[in-house]
Amino acid sequence: MACPRNSITYNATRCACGIGQLLNRSSGSCEIFGWPSTISTDKDVNYSVISFAETLFAFDRIRKFTQSQAIFLEATLVMLLSWLVFCFFLRFTKLGDGRNVWFNLRWWITRLDVFFSTRHWLDDQQIVKKRKTELGGTLSVASWIVFIGLFAALLYQIITKRTIEVHNVRATGSPDLISFENDLEFNITAVSDMSCSNLRGIGNVVTGNPGFSEFKVAALSSLGSYTCKNTTSGPTVNFKCTKCRLTNDYIYISWHFVDLPDSPAAAVGFQFNFTSKNGPNEKHMSFVSGTLRNGSILDESPVTFRGTEGNILKFNLFPRIYHHLHDLKLIQPLFHEFIPGSVYRDTTQLQASMGRSTDGILNTTLFINYLSAYIVEIDHENILGPVSFLADLGGLYCISIGIFFYLLVQCEYRIKKLRNEDTVFRKIRNRRKALDHWDKHIGR
Repeated sequence: MACPRNSITYNATRCACGIGQLLNRSSGSCEIFGWPSTISTDKDVNYSVISFAETLFAFDRIRKFTQSQAIFLEATLVMLLSWLVFCFFLRFTKLGDGRNVWFNLRWWITRLDVFFSTRHWLDDQQIVKKRKTELGGTLSVASWIVFIGLFAALLYQIITKRTIEVHNVRATGSPDLISFENDLEFNITAVSDMSCSNLRGIGNVVTGNPGFSEFKVAALSSLGSYTCKNTTSGPTVNFKCTKCRLTNDYIYISWHFVDLPDSPAAAVGFQFNFTSKNGPNEKHMSFVSGTLRNGSILDESPVTFRGTEGNILKFNLFPRIYHHLHDLKLIQPLFHEFIPGSVYRDTTQLQASMGRSTDGILNTTLFINYLSAYIVEIDHENILGPVSFLADLGGLYCISIGIFFYLLVQCEYRIKKLRNEDTVFRKIRNRRKALDHWDKHIGR
């Protein structure tokens, strides 16, 4: 049988893929394992809480459509500038006798002066009365635009950041730990051309701290069960513990793969997935998964794992209580470290190792550190109540009015023509009405 392309030979007749390579059976050649080294974990347990407001508004759709407050602020700025530019150019049009479209547009702008009708310029000893000006209408609408835009940004903040997650750490005792009953599952795949037939030495679990009386070896069945399944990426070893109550801080599980004819004990990486869930409801679960190619430094250079030195995967387990989820008790797994064992980076050295029977092994150890001295308590606190919302709303209203009121005062103070423009509009409109009334009377 011919050797695959890009392979190496050992013992004169045997073939194997080179450093960091896997056999592609469809093409019949050895190819570099190209998956990047990554570690991913859940942000938090998945949960769904439906409030009264969410029954009325599609908050999730709003959140997807508007990813930040900048969208609201940019839209507000565009609308504000468009309105001010429109009113600015409209001021250069002629009023005429009050019958053209420009006069009607500018007249209706004066009718929009709802915020500043009693705030216009007055000389000393004059009575305060309502005066609707074109400048006041322009700035009143501008105030509305700014207020609505800021109000929309405030609503977005309420929707997305109305609560914060608070973490508290407290010392724990034995009764607290016994109450943690989770389903734990760990899957690890030795990315290789091996199969489950290469698997050996599994069936025991070591618990406790080495050197102390609590250190002991027991059957793996006392903790849980294990299976091995052949996948396209290599043999996947599965450990499962249903309704697991951990009583030891340190747990070690070891196994190894051995050489078989045309299937040497070698791997180019490891893929793992560690999940913890509370009962059958997968909504309440925590996980960590990843791909390792060259140690915890996430080095992307190709290597091949093979030899007597063990490859150690370290995980930490944190007991957590989620008070906002009806005191849900969940153990969170976190990847801590990967210590590679015998690793080859040179093709010549790997070729020599393939020919030595003493190197025909791939050792792997799962080390679990259960951090049971402390419990992390998690809760959600509402940071925006009705009083703070009303305070923010009032502040936005004052800012929207205050900015344009200042502009109104400055414009009327510096440009005297703007002080009495309401009189000009009223005179033109009254003259037009008088002429229309006169023409109607003469027509009779």
